[in-house]
Amino acid sequence: MHKLVLKAGSTGYLMQFSGEFYFANGKAADLMLQSAGSIYHYQPGDKGFQKLYNSLGCILQEYTDKQPRYQEAIRANMDIFFIQLVRQQPADAASGASLYTQQQLEKLLALLDTHVFTHKQVAYYADILNLSAYQLNTITTTTLGKTCSQVINEHIVLEAKRYLLATANQVNQIAGLLGYDDVSYFIRFFKKHTGQSPEAFRYNFS
Repeated sequence: MHKLVLKAGSTGYLMQFSGEFYFANGKAADLMLQSAGSIYHYQPGDKGFQKLYNSLGCILQEYTDKQPRYQEAIRANMDIFFIQLVRQQPADAASGASLYTQQQLEKLLALLDTHVFTHKQVAYYADILNLSAYQLNTITTTTLGKTCSQVINEHIVLEAKRYLLATANQVNQIAGLLGYDDVSYFIRFFKKHTGQSPEAFRYNFS
């Protein structure tokens, strides 16, 4: 979930694309996007910002002009953009996780997308991936700087925020959709991780 508070006259880019479009570049593109997306908020310096801004400008120009093979050019510029993002990461966050580690992380995140509402325990995902809980925690710590339990909880909180802002569902209905039979437990969980109740979050961001 993102909320942008912009001053009058602010300008920028919003890029939206399908997995089918960008991942046509192959597995390396998938891994690059996953690595770049492991950090949700970047604050590059002037030089880094200009490089990122230039790449986005090139993407927009290609999309606007639609010259021959423009989609390939867009994907190439996206590669450059995501590489530049990864370079902006702190040294410890970008400290060279192996290809295997990145692949396991990708598998974990894909599993969370489909199973986190019914399965919230680290052991469940470790078992599916044929890893020990310790190994899975090492993977998430190496790549994201977080334990697997933190990753799971953040995923649940993110989905809860989406439901709160994008639907008119009551909190008890959202709790049920997220796999919580006890709405009071869900409210405590949400408040623990966000500092406010679900209703307060919805009110403050609506």
